[in-house]
Amino acid sequence: MKIALDAMGHDEGPAKLVEGAALALGEFADIRTLFLTGDTPQIEAELERIGCNDGRVKIVHTTQVIEMHDSGIDAVRRKKDSSVSRAVDLVKSGDADAIVSAGNTGAAVTAATIKLRTLEGIERPAIAATMPTEHGGHVLLCDAGANPDPTPQQIEDNAIMALAYCRHVLGEKNPRAGLLSNGTEEFKGNTLTLAAHALLKECGVNFHGNVEGHDLFDGTVDVVVADGFTGNIVLKTSESLAKAMFRLLKGELMKTPIRKAGAMLCKPAFRAVHAVTNADEYGGMPLLGVNGVCIIAHGGSSAIAVKNAIRMAVRSIHHQVNPHIVGEVKRCHAATAGVAGA
Repeated sequence: MKIALDAMGHDEGPAKLVEGAALALGEFADIRTLFLTGDTPQIEAELERIGCNDGRVKIVHTTQVIEMHDSGIDAVRRKKDSSVSRAVDLVKSGDADAIVSAGNTGAAVTAATIKLRTLEGIERPAIAATMPTEHGGHVLLCDAGANPDPTPQQIEDNAIMALAYCRHVLGEKNPRAGLLSNGTEEFKGNTLTLAAHALLKECGVNFHGNVEGHDLFDGTVDVVVADGFTGNIVLKTSESLAKAMFRLLKGELMKTPIRKAGAMLCKPAFRAVHAVTNADEYGGMPLLGVNGVCIIAHGGSSAIAVKNAIRMAVRSIHHQVNPHIVGEVKRCHAATAGVAGA
């Protein structure tokens, strides 16, 4: 398989991206070609620094970089030779099977949507974020930031796509979806939530009903759907809370010799919990609904996170979830045609 990595899309430049690429090449033998799009001298300098001379690396030189503060659609239009745009072009032309980007999320989503187009029946793509539950499982949050102002129909599509991803990529046999709201009762929520609830009840998916924020981590459902504005806030708040809890715990455990001794005994448990709550272990998030594989990673990703984002791309290519999404969308849209028009 062939993967395109946006090698300039990082808060700190290409160093961590190139390091992560080298780690991925050492771990995933299925990768035949790893394109690194970006400034050739900078990329070559980083490859030399880490001693990577893998023949599967192909550098695609670009002259522009989309900054984090750039508007997504304006940047895609003005910076046609940016590293993210050229990476998406490789997927569009068939030279690559997937793109991985830790750069400007709006630009990556916009470039993938404009250049690759959305799947049949899908109006807007959505980002799916995997989050841990307290029982050792996972919940998929969708949308985590691609579409901040969706329609009720697009919320329904988020559920359809995320459930298909759960079944065909994550291996859940009969996943359930919940709609994020401010109460579990059917009449709770804003106008968008109430309209989306009506569609989800009728579309034929395994719909649990409304879920609240504290339901995310107890395994009540396998998929939580929300608009991209709310979902992104939930994701970032959850990640920062996990980091804050570990810092608070470490501070308390280091206060006395007895606590330090106890902490040493519990170190394996702390490491295990850190592993499942560390965003680096998940690497990236699939952009569902585009006609190709697109993985979105954090702008401050470590080399391990970049490697795991590439792992997610490898996994997504293997499972080919898009045909399943198209089939489910057609079936569910037919079931809710009357409700949507009411």
